[in-house]
Amino acid sequence: MYDLVIRGGTVVDGTGAPAFTGDIAVDNDRIAAVGGKLGPARRDIGAAGLLVTPGWVDVHTHYDGQATWDPVLAPSSWNGATTVLFGNCGVGFAPVRKPDRQGLIDLMEGVEDIPGIALAEGLRWNWESFPEYLDALEALPRTIDVAAQVPHHPLRVYVMGQRAIRREAATPADIAEMRALTLDALRAGAFGFTTSRSDQHKTLAGDLVPGRHAEERELLGIGSALGAAGTGTFGMLSDFEDEAGEFAWMRRMHAETGRPLWFLLTDRAADPGRWRRLIGHVHAARAAGASITAQVGCRQVGFILGLRTTLNPFTAKPGFVALADLNPAERLARLRDPAVRAAILAEPDSEALLARLPPLSRAIATRFENLFVLGDPPDYEPPPERSIAHMASAAGQAPAAFAYDHLTGGDGGRMLFFPAVNYNNGDLEQVRAMMLDPATLLGLSDGGAHCGIICDASMPSFGLSHWVRDRTRGPRLPLEWIVRKQTHDTAAYFGFTDRGRLAPGLKADINVIDLDRLRLHHPELIFDLPAGGKRLVQRVDGYRATIVAGVPIFEEGQDTGARPGRLVRANRV
Repeated sequence: MYDLVIRGGTVVDGTGAPAFTGDIAVDNDRIAAVGGKLGPARRDIGAAGLLVTPGWVDVHTHYDGQATWDPVLAPSSWNGATTVLFGNCGVGFAPVRKPDRQGLIDLMEGVEDIPGIALAEGLRWNWESFPEYLDALEALPRTIDVAAQVPHHPLRVYVMGQRAIRREAATPADIAEMRALTLDALRAGAFGFTTSRSDQHKTLAGDLVPGRHAEERELLGIGSALGAAGTGTFGMLSDFEDEAGEFAWMRRMHAETGRPLWFLLTDRAADPGRWRRLIGHVHAARAAGASITAQVGCRQVGFILGLRTTLNPFTAKPGFVALADLNPAERLARLRDPAVRAAILAEPDSEALLARLPPLSRAIATRFENLFVLGDPPDYEPPPERSIAHMASAAGQAPAAFAYDHLTGGDGGRMLFFPAVNYNNGDLEQVRAMMLDPATLLGLSDGGAHCGIICDASMPSFGLSHWVRDRTRGPRLPLEWIVRKQTHDTAAYFGFTDRGRLAPGLKADINVIDLDRLRLHHPELIFDLPAGGKRLVQRVDGYRATIVAGVPIFEEGQDTGARPGRLVRANRV
């Protein structure tokens, strides 16, 4: 008598092997048998006509704070993720001394757009060291599994104090202490170390992050902890101003430590050949024996613009901003008033309000030729005729007026979409090329981050629905391939050795999916973070069941209330 049998589904086991029809049996938290018609069970889930896959292993999230108070970690868990890894981009909340807590909140808000008021209210700070932070995570009940990496910026501030914030060079003693703390964290179960070497990442005050210009000797010194521990990956975001120089030290890092390195790869509108040059460096490094991988997303990174999001085309209009404190219904009614509409559209942008916006935000808010109607279901590969500029022209309106009327229509929850990277050519062919490259790994969902402007935690669902079933503007991708990329490949790369495949003895993390019904909803802005903090979420239809450790956590999109998730520690899976 098995505990659970999923019967008659189309099994896509995560290895890339052809799908087949059969049963999956579960005992306790493990897969007991795969294939054929299996015996009786205490519970059956009928899966005829449905896909049965491993749970998604999402390796690029920012739930560092949210995981300390929220057991569910939606929308990632809504979208079939059963394991999430955070501590990315060098930001996080450990190690930390008490006087530096607010600074780490400000840093996370500046870099990842997570509301500081929510972090200040939600974080309990019952830790100082990174191992203590892991213990705090382990003590909480949770729906899905979580795992963490050591972030460079808190580590640097912990060791160097104000010298780190001023981005001074680390001394040999500083480097030795950072190495020792990293080694302690790895031995306690951290899955690696991450940093950011990009001007894109700034503090709330607009300063570059503490590790932005860390010298090679600091990076190699900290990285040597990975070699000593024999575990973990080294990950980063870099501007690659000196491409050859960056890859030179990355090669040296691998030669000295034997540990894999990864970096985030996107294109840039001002340098469309950048990603091909960087992937060329990766192939050259691999040919020379260095384990370097580029992490890519399965769609472009796009900004969401709505009436209440962080940014919209009227963010710098004083008349629009003056209505911000009204309740949503009253505000929408005022915005629909013809006199208010005319006044807002006629007034110039405020220089003072523009000055508060990052340069990128100022640049995109009114680039109507690159702003698209998102739609429901959302269209993430929109053609040019879906742009605000094109639709406004067809309607005989000015683009700003068309955008205003669209956003204030319906229930006020409509949104626009601005593809920020990986959409230079107006389609996702470049993303497809990146995904198909053998030197890339899928990630970049950013679950838990960019709460008021990006909503990409749905990427695993999009990977299946768009690339396997829906795409019309170019070739699709095989079902077995996309499942493997989101399960086995991500799990194996980071060392989650007990999941990512459907095989006897492995952890019973499973999705049962109705591919015909798999559909992303329009993003919505909710205010459920501590202190009423806002965040964009995205619901999805089509998940018949999501199972963690043999226990259904969602059935037909409904939370079962089960909390079988746990903290996963490296080398203990």
